Amino acid sequence: MRAYEFITEQRLDKVHDALEVVAKSLPYTYVIPDLKNQDFYDLYRFGLAIADVRGQSGHDHNVPNFQATSSWGENQIVSSFDPNIGKVIDQALKKVNKRGKKQVSTAGSEEMDDTSSISPVKPFKGYK
Repeated sequence: MRAYEFITEQRLDKVHDALEVVAKSLPYTYVIPDLKNQDFYDLYRFGLAIADVRGQSGHDHNVPNFQATSSWGENQIVSSFDPNIGKVIDQALKKVNKRGKKQVSTAGSEEMDDTSSISPVKPFKGYK
């Protein structure tokens, strides 16, 4: 049959892991032993670092300086408009044998000090 002239099977009997396939098929591929796949915070920060390096090569000089860690750190953040979310968090933490939460914001939504809360549109008759 002529089909055997153009249909081929990939032989993987000599391949031991995916890196052997990647080495031939993906250009510029690197393994980073100090960066583990299980630590999502480190992966996230590494992604931000790559974006920062790329951003610094551009022309925008109004980019904030990159920090290796964030002020939030690896801690889980829960934010909600539900005023009872603290109780929900406590119950959920108890279910996973954890405890402790620290409120890092105001109880309600507030504007930053430099945010204007007065409309720039001048009121007119019929509009309060």
